[in-house]
Amino acid sequence: MRKTALLAAAFTSLVASQVSATDLPGKGITVKPVQSTITEETFQTLLVSRALEKLGYTVEQPSEVDYNVGYTSIASGDATFTAVNWQPLHDDMYKAAGGDAKFFRQGTYVQGAAQGYLIDKKTAEKYHITRIDQLKDPTLAKLFDSNRDGKADLTGCAPGWGCETVINHQIQAYGLSNTVVHNQGNYSAMIADTIARFKEGKPILYYTWTPYWVSDVLVPGRDVVWLQVPFSAMPGAQKNVETQLPNGANYGFPVNAMHIVANKTWAEKNPAAAKLFSEMTLPIADINAQNSRMHQGQSSEADINAHVDGWIKAHQAQFDGWVKDAMAAAKK
Repeated sequence: MRKTALLAAAFTSLVASQVSATDLPGKGITVKPVQSTITEETFQTLLVSRALEKLGYTVEQPSEVDYNVGYTSIASGDATFTAVNWQPLHDDMYKAAGGDAKFFRQGTYVQGAAQGYLIDKKTAEKYHITRIDQLKDPTLAKLFDSNRDGKADLTGCAPGWGCETVINHQIQAYGLSNTVVHNQGNYSAMIADTIARFKEGKPILYYTWTPYWVSDVLVPGRDVVWLQVPFSAMPGAQKNVETQLPNGANYGFPVNAMHIVANKTWAEKNPAAAKLFSEMTLPIADINAQNSRMHQGQSSEADINAHVDGWIKAHQAQFDGWVKDAMAAAKK
């Protein structure tokens, strides 16, 4: 009798394990993530992919596209999600691609993403430069002239990222058109040149953001200082956004949050994934740390995957909780 009971229990356990393996909500469904060409975004994208795989989804490698292409691809259903929706920086692109009618966006994945203008601390202190509109003065602007055209060279933002629209708008708003040139192009190459100039002891003027590795190399307060702006001036859908902080400081950009954005129709058909997207959170300090490791040489595909695996292992209970909640959502 006892042997029969044990056999029955074993059979029940076997059936349960088979059911759990074949009954995953994402089984048979392929997911197509997109991100920008900024390789440092891969970490936060793959973390979402890993959780989706635990739900049974087949997740492709992230496609690297311009942000606006990413949004239109998700809206049309050609892509499934992005883990790098900046709000409010991407508001114009989000709205142009269909906005809330086309996209699922709930929860906040990353908080506290800052951006703005910086100069080297030595020049800031020597010439008492604290605000970017001081560069209306041709004499001060020439300090940052790297190509001898008499104007300050601002290492700026790549076309299509969203920040380039803000910078161009602010150059006009702050009366800097005659003294400051916004250099656009490959950001990695431009910032490498900027860092090289700094190491040579030359003045530098640049735009950057967090989370990113630049502020681990050019450390604010030690090597460089953030410049303030005279007033809030944002373009397009952000025109009414106030960038002044509660302490009165104004660095020209609002503190952004990052969200996971998915195709709305797809999310409605996949409540497990939708629940996952709405619950996942990632500390900005963890992204900064991982991005810094990439800059130090750990930037291969294998390295980044190891970083993702390491993060999950260090936060296993939290990760498992997201997956459990997502599984439960699929059964409602």
